[in-house]
Amino acid sequence: MAVPAGRIGPAGWLRILTRSLAGLALLIACLLVYPLASALFRRNPVPPMFLSGMLRVVGVRVRVIGERVHPPSILLANHVSWIDILALAKASGTAFVAHDGLAGHPLARFLCRLNRTVFIARHDRASVTGQITQVQSGLNESGILTLFPEGTTGDGCNLMPFKSSLLAAIERSPESIAIRPVWIDYGSQASEFAWIGDEGGLSNAKRVLAHSKPIFVAVHLLPPIGAEQRRNRKVMAEAARNAIATQMGLVSA
Repeated sequence: MAVPAGRIGPAGWLRILTRSLAGLALLIACLLVYPLASALFRRNPVPPMFLSGMLRVVGVRVRVIGERVHPPSILLANHVSWIDILALAKASGTAFVAHDGLAGHPLARFLCRLNRTVFIARHDRASVTGQITQVQSGLNESGILTLFPEGTTGDGCNLMPFKSSLLAAIERSPESIAIRPVWIDYGSQASEFAWIGDEGGLSNAKRVLAHSKPIFVAVHLLPPIGAEQRRNRKVMAEAARNAIATQMGLVSA
């Protein structure tokens, strides 16, 4: 069970240390292999392998429900924790679209770039054309991209409004690119591992790494939204949110 960082006991700190060292070892091994894999493969398999490997390190068990994702696809998912990124990478091999503020952190930027992350300026409407080009380029590189339209993390039990402005870069995507809602479900453990409120990143990481029991995550890959639901970004946001909310039991089917 996860516990607040302030209550971490000796066993919890030992798990934090062990998992941190294991994660570091995995990262170093992947960085050593990355250049060779880049030369051999059009789409480097090392970043999704690293993210999938981190699932074992953190103690996450993922169950994938729904039809396999085929490129080119864009996934619109609810957001609960940084664990979502590991689970989605395992479920689909996806890269991610992130806001440009994340690029201000050197280590985060370096790791995101290795996984072909597309950085966009969320609040700069004048750069939409450039963002569309970035997303198209990212799709060509990775084949699958994920956005988190809530714009932040939620409690895993409810669903915040989807910000249609975050979908501006995919509003004109051709119909050959599937747009699929995804529900990331932590079940009864949602409140234990959700990253919400004013909790700092380090505090949350310690809280998650200190847990003793497995973290179970179900990734529901829902059917693509239809052509009529893609006519503009507001309709797209509402359609994707409704699909996820229906699966969560928040609205009637």
